Amino acid sequence: MQTRGYNGFSYADVAAEIGISKASLHHHFRTKAALGAAIMQRYADGTARALADIEADEPEATERLARFSQLYVDVLRRKRLCLGAMLAAEFGTLPGPMQKIVRQFFRTNHDWLQGTISHGRKAGSLAPQGTDAEAARVLLSGLAGAMLVARPQKDLDGFQVTARALLAGLHRHR
Repeated sequence: MQTRGYNGFSYADVAAEIGISKASLHHHFRTKAALGAAIMQRYADGTARALADIEADEPEATERLARFSQLYVDVLRRKRLCLGAMLAAEFGTLPGPMQKIVRQFFRTNHDWLQGTISHGRKAGSLAPQGTDAEAARVLLSGLAGAMLVARPQKDLDGFQVTARALLAGLHRHR
């Protein structure tokens, strides 16, 4: 789904990726919607764990945000898109339960970013324009958009230039 989206993947793709038969996969997930929701939920849970790890490992907001940006770089290096961004592009055609998970995925990311930006503002290392919520929205939207633009051009460097500019816009300027 990270390379072709929900509408472009099949049971055969997933079965081949994880090394089981399509029949076994059908046994556990009777519908493509159930399979898609399980895949997106797994991705969302993994992202939430990654955010918790970043927060636990990095006391500085600037380092947390750099590591957040690196999550996108890592996905692009594997010639994929963030699953949330991929599914957001197909949002209108997704089954309702998947739409709910995609919305929650972005809420989780936005809330984490907002908290991180707030932490940095209080510490004096970040001074974004607008509210912390607005800055979080700009960063999340900017990174997801930069990923979408970089993908067809296979332009990881271009993505990184954009990510650095977005992060620099949050830093305290002396």
